[in-house]
Amino acid sequence: MAEKLSHTNSEGKAQIVDISEKNVTLRTARAYAEVRVSEKVMKAIKENNVKKGDVLTVAKIAGIQAGKKTAELIPLCHNILINKIDVELKLNEEKEIVEINSFAKTESKTGIEMEALTAVSAAALTVYDMCKALDKSMVISEIKLVSKTGGKSGDYSLKIEE
Repeated sequence: MAEKLSHTNSEGKAQIVDISEKNVTLRTARAYAEVRVSEKVMKAIKENNVKKGDVLTVAKIAGIQAGKKTAELIPLCHNILINKIDVELKLNEEKEIVEINSFAKTESKTGIEMEALTAVSAAALTVYDMCKALDKSMVISEIKLVSKTGGKSGDYSLKIEE
């Protein structure tokens, strides 16, 4: 028999998980996303020549802001104290992608994975929004949890296939 889902009640209806009995622990999460761009877009971002402004800086700020607002965006997420959240964007010219990494940390009763994932997602969407006038064929992909620490379920690290 399948394990009971924590976000459903006895009637199978959605509910927020009761975390009142859980212990406060240090928790971290790392997430990743990428935006595949054309050579034209890569050049414009690199040269800071996008009409809407500095793509990498604006996307970083958007990611941090979104991470802080995760509980407002994802219906069943708890509103938790975020001790740290950071977003880094790098241009990978060889692969023609913007690589986005986030790191989030909390001392809480529940994890911070959704905040890290929301941060990279919003940063990727911001890259798209700022560059769409140059090329609408950009592709946002590879949004994933890279690792997490802490909590009842313990540590997790994405297995990378070679």
